[in-house]
Amino acid sequence: MSPISVCPNCGHKFDAGEAMQKHLEIELKKNMEQREKELALRMEQFKKQLDEDKKHFETEEKKKLWSIAQQEAQKKIEEKNASLIAALKQDLEAKQKEIVANRQKELELLKKEQELKHQQELMKIQLQKELMEKTSLIEEAAKKKKDEEFELVKKEFEKKLEDQKALINEMKRKAEQGSMQLQGEIQELALEEILKRTFVYDTIEEVGKGIRGADAIQTVINEFGQICGKIVFESKRTQNWSEAWIEKLKDDQRALGAEIAVLVTQVMPKDMERFGQKEGIWVCNYQEVVSLVFVLRQILLKTQSVKSIQENKTDKMGLLYNYLTGTQFRQQLEAIVEGFSSMKEELEREKRAMKKIWKEREVQIEKVIDNTIDMYGSIKGIAGNAIAPIQHLELPEGEI
Repeated sequence: MSPISVCPNCGHKFDAGEAMQKHLEIELKKNMEQREKELALRMEQFKKQLDEDKKHFETEEKKKLWSIAQQEAQKKIEEKNASLIAALKQDLEAKQKEIVANRQKELELLKKEQELKHQQELMKIQLQKELMEKTSLIEEAAKKKKDEEFELVKKEFEKKLEDQKALINEMKRKAEQGSMQLQGEIQELALEEILKRTFVYDTIEEVGKGIRGADAIQTVINEFGQICGKIVFESKRTQNWSEAWIEKLKDDQRALGAEIAVLVTQVMPKDMERFGQKEGIWVCNYQEVVSLVFVLRQILLKTQSVKSIQENKTDKMGLLYNYLTGTQFRQQLEAIVEGFSSMKEELEREKRAMKKIWKEREVQIEKVIDNTIDMYGSIKGIAGNAIAPIQHLELPEGEI
């Protein structure tokens, strides 16, 4: 295989041996053409000389001499041409041998160059192999470390997620339980407050939590400071009516020696649409309690008044009749209605305030749940199936 060379100027690739051979052939051809031109020129000169000599020879002898001279000259020219051709052939053979030798050297250099390139490629492959092995070991070690770190992060996240779930469930349970209790306590406090504010001369007693008995006791006192009787109150703020409330309040009434018992409830019995008596117990809602208590209190006041003036019963009955049919009683009833309306408006304001508080708590719980779900989704997107699925955060089978 001939060596391939590259031109340093234009970058053209060519066969150096073949180019050398063509170059030598072109040089030989030029030499041959030059020699032929020289021979042709000499022949022309010789012919001219012969022509000139021929003019001087007119005899037959001169012609013969001319023919002999011409033959000898022709022979000399042929001998000289043969010698020149032999020299050129010998020179060409020497050049060809030199070209062959140069090609052989170039082949040997090319072979050594190929061997060197082969060794370099082998060394490069070996280095790449060693580098890949070291890289694989490093990546394996890094992956192992990363897996260990991820496992710790996963366990930490699962622990936090379980804690968050437990906290959410506990918050929901407390919120539900606290909401029911809070609603009842709010109504009890509101009932005590409105009784104290409306009936300033009476004594309103709160029954402590955990103590068996009614929620509040009102001791009715007239303008002379005389105790006219007691009214016991039981407050209920639930979604369902219970008949057991009546019996319990009766027991509390008997235990306290109260003349009247009032059950303030959010849900009325099925057979009652508004306040009234049920088995001897007055039943009303929160909006009606002031009006009802005002009437019941007047009954106790009048009863006490009647008791204190039994000796003048006829006159007192007339006074009572005049009172009931007079303007004062009508005005008092109007005051009851006005107080009822005022208390209803106040109750609505309190209801709106409590709804606001409950809504804020609900939003806080939802925020905790949403943030927990977002954190789980982010880690699930990074780790994929490496994170064990959480049942409450996955769709049931068949709903995907």
